[in-house]
Amino acid sequence: MPDPYVPKEAVGHGDGGNAALAIGAAESLERAPGAVPPPPGGEPTGKPRSLWSDAWHDLSRNPVFVLSALVIVFLVVIAIWPQAIATGNPYRADLSKAQLGASPGHPFGFDTQGRDVYTRVVYGARASITVGTCATAGAALLGSLLGGLAGFFGGWWDTLLSRIADIFFGIPVLLGGLVFLSVAISTTVWPVVGFIVLLGWPQIARIARGSVVTAKQNDYVQAARALGAGNGRMLLRHIAPNAVAPVIVVATIALGTYIALEATLSYLGAGLKPPTVSWGIDISAASTHIRNAPHMLLWPAGALSITVLAFIMLGDAVRDALDPKLR
Repeated sequence: MPDPYVPKEAVGHGDGGNAALAIGAAESLERAPGAVPPPPGGEPTGKPRSLWSDAWHDLSRNPVFVLSALVIVFLVVIAIWPQAIATGNPYRADLSKAQLGASPGHPFGFDTQGRDVYTRVVYGARASITVGTCATAGAALLGSLLGGLAGFFGGWWDTLLSRIADIFFGIPVLLGGLVFLSVAISTTVWPVVGFIVLLGWPQIARIARGSVVTAKQNDYVQAARALGAGNGRMLLRHIAPNAVAPVIVVATIALGTYIALEATLSYLGAGLKPPTVSWGIDISAASTHIRNAPHMLLWPAGALSITVLAFIMLGDAVRDALDPKLR
């Protein structure tokens, strides 16, 4: 009886058929009894994983991503609900305890006005996380929209966007922040968020433009165009899902940079202003007392460093997972 795994066209055709029979018999002997024969060409029969499922598979096994994600989740929780771990009032002052060190119930000591440093460090996470996430979301949305349209349509729109982006790239960040925020009278986080979005979108726009230009040259986009798909369908259905990965990577890394920028501007007196509780404000107030009360500076500075490092590590892990060249 002929081997069921030997192609029929190879049977009974001289030496070639005999060779195929011999190979089929050898493979049958090597297979375990009852084993399912491999599919033609040796291709796996399972559904292939997408870029995002592959990325999540890599990220879930990356200890750097897991550690940074846990730190970020903890920071987000205390930013939303600081009362969970700090029951004190960040504005309550007792001058009799000014610059005192750690004591029972006050592990981080007190600042120059007798306010609990631990409570202010916990409540300071809210301003930093709010500025970082809102500024990143605004810059990513604006930059992706403008850069994606410029890369898709090209022509004069692409040239105009490139020249406008060059103008914003030429503005020094700190100098621009000092000038822009010096006229802001609001004590909320929104003027700082608006300034960061204003100077942050050109970087995202360039990344989005390059990704769209690369994606629209792929065969599936040309096939969709040949089948009569409109510009909106091609952008939303075919190009955007395959061009968004670089934008996510850059935005994730930039989030940590924006938090550090907010703290720097607040330290210089141009960012957030009292009564807002901010790590940058506390670092600025403690910098002149570092000799006799170093705890006032070390705790908010340490919290800021850990936060920025966590977001940068998260961005690096996401970049490694989404970049095919690094696989």
